[in-house]
Amino acid sequence: MAVSLNEHIRAKCFHPNGAFVEFEKDEVETSIPERFENIVRRHPDRLAVRTKEHARTYDELNKEANRVARAILEQRDEEAQPVGLLLDHDAPVIAALLGALKAGKFYVPLDPSSPQGRLGYMVKDSDARLLVTNGRNLSLARQLAQNSVQIINIDELDSSLSSGNLGLSISSERIACILYTSGSTGQPKGVLQNHQNVLHFTMTYTNDLHICTDDRLALLHYTSVSASMRNLFGALLNGAAIFPLDFRVTGMTHLIAWLIEQEITIYHSTPTMFRHFVESVAGMDQFPKLRLIVLSGEAATKSDAMGYQANFSPHCVFVNMWGATETGFVSQYFIDKESVISSHTVPIGYAIQDKQILLLDENGTAIGFNEIGEIAIRSRYLSPGYWRRPAADRAAFLSNPCEAVDRIYRTGDLGRMLQDGCVLYRERKDFQVKIRGSRVDLAEAEAALLEHPLIKEGVIVAREDPLGNSRLVAYVTSNRNSAPNVSELRDFLKEKLPDYMIPSAFVLLDALPHTPNAKIDRNALPAPGQTRPKLQVAFLPAATPTEQTLVQIWADVLKLDQVGVDDNFFDLGGNSLLASQVISRVIKTFTIELPMALLFDSPTVAKMAAVIDDHQGKFLGEQELANILDELESLPDEKAQQLSAKIETKK
Repeated sequence: MAVSLNEHIRAKCFHPNGAFVEFEKDEVETSIPERFENIVRRHPDRLAVRTKEHARTYDELNKEANRVARAILEQRDEEAQPVGLLLDHDAPVIAALLGALKAGKFYVPLDPSSPQGRLGYMVKDSDARLLVTNGRNLSLARQLAQNSVQIINIDELDSSLSSGNLGLSISSERIACILYTSGSTGQPKGVLQNHQNVLHFTMTYTNDLHICTDDRLALLHYTSVSASMRNLFGALLNGAAIFPLDFRVTGMTHLIAWLIEQEITIYHSTPTMFRHFVESVAGMDQFPKLRLIVLSGEAATKSDAMGYQANFSPHCVFVNMWGATETGFVSQYFIDKESVISSHTVPIGYAIQDKQILLLDENGTAIGFNEIGEIAIRSRYLSPGYWRRPAADRAAFLSNPCEAVDRIYRTGDLGRMLQDGCVLYRERKDFQVKIRGSRVDLAEAEAALLEHPLIKEGVIVAREDPLGNSRLVAYVTSNRNSAPNVSELRDFLKEKLPDYMIPSAFVLLDALPHTPNAKIDRNALPAPGQTRPKLQVAFLPAATPTEQTLVQIWADVLKLDQVGVDDNFFDLGGNSLLASQVISRVIKTFTIELPMALLFDSPTVAKMAAVIDDHQGKFLGEQELANILDELESLPDEKAQQLSAKIETKK
């Protein structure tokens, strides 16, 4: 049967050299600091975290977190309170996160690269009266701090602070964090998680994937994303090592070399990122240590499974995981080299321990096998709810009449369950979609779009691009004779939304189509087409051979009929993943060595052509070219245009 086959594949997850220790169920009823400190006592000298700038043993990380905790308690009392963490994706944010938990607080991760308006809303909505930051982000922290909000700069902690454990008694039901997700009200909403839930999904993640002290886990998700907790705590609560990589800065151009050099054993990303990773993988002999490829955040496809089977070693296992911020991960499906995927998408699989998957009809009544219904999760290990949003709690979480401690969460996803309990994902029930692994509520993006003074009507939908990846397309009508161009709209939205929520294409219509009952008919919206959009700059054709070649490359990658030499790559609908394709083709075409960040420094054909002409004397031999192309990997899933500014500051 399929269940026994999937269990058989799961059994292959053991580390070949590691000694797996089961995460016991009774530890779920403790606290994150208690479990972490037990691990520190067992493995004080083992590597806990390593980045380009930092390396910490468990003992060093614990002492640093204790000092942060004492600095927090000097500013605030011992009550459970939110603490904002405004830190980059590096070792210090992990120490600060642990410090907040050790102090009995709950952390609110604030990604410094997010729009300031969004960060300000999160600080205000969470009622965080204390921000933990560092020197690099101190100026931004001061701008976000309003009224009585205090700031701790961890680069300047008092050296007299004790590094010993605090020994506070922390209940397993105490809130651990607030994670903000896209919200239907036009503003992000905070999802709560407590210590018990974090420990529970760490337990199941540990036991199902057999995580042990010899594992080295890649941390590619920022701490504001719920998926980050699986790997962060999966490592630190088991004596393994965690390796954060900020692909928004590095551009992931050296991902392959990094995975090999750091001997990463567990890789976890979105399917979109994995597809671009696989494009640059030359063969399975490159990753002798990699034993698990874990995908989550959006639908994994048959081609993703085939990419794994063709490019990774026989001992490596592919795991498709599914869940939500409100539930933690809920189900998983294991694939090995012999697995056959018959459908377009990989099944989201079988429910994990202590979580039950239900399928409900429109009336909330459970339906049978092979029928399509809304996926709902029954468990005692669900989010306590939304931060200060009781109406949202009532809408999403249902009490379970059969069990006092269990609740039911309605996910808004549609699925179908097979006779053996395996669940197949279909689509979203509402207007929430996943773009490059990040949840986007279309209502929030539309609300920002409609704030533009020249927009009369506007809707945003998710459409598949030619490669099968989801992208956002905006359809707008203007309330004036003069409509805004794409450059103006993108610049306007950059101040309000993170990059992944900004549409890739904008379509100007005379009127939006409507159904007979006067609702916007989203199914009647036309495809964006391949016509060059209206930009801030006028169309200027290529004038030199280099420009002519580049114009063709850009047009092919962006699927446009024409590209002007002064057109901005991102205004044309480009994103960081498409940028990697352009750079790869440029290197192949001109056989010259160029910086991987070329497209961010030179976002027009004219500027890129000038750089290429300056490098014409630096031709590469065949082996050099092959080495560079092997290293070239997809650029970040988001914040593409912000990377250019970051690069400039580092020069």
